[in-house]
Amino acid sequence: MTKYLVLYRSDSSAQEQMASASPEAQQAGMQAWMEWFGRAGDAVVDGGSPVSGGDSTVGGYSILETESREALDDLLAAHPHLAVGTIDVHEFLAMPGM
Repeated sequence: MTKYLVLYRSDSSAQEQMASASPEAQQAGMQAWMEWFGRAGDAVVDGGSPVSGGDSTVGGYSILETESREALDDLLAAHPHLAVGTIDVHEFLAMPGM
């Protein structure tokens, strides 16, 4: 199994997106994420959080674990964030001696 840091990027910050969304859009967005988390199941190590500061194009993160990069790509293909931005994936490397 391999762990991956998944960064959710967009042109507007997570704070801007949340502030400009209607309550109905916020609820629909959260429902889409919760449905995706349900499909992802045990692959979700840490569902993550929206973030601010640093690189303003990064709006949040998750940590996922799958059998292969191909399995991860399949899982991310229907991710709800793709409706508003892009996803960057970074593989966790094994620490020597750990």
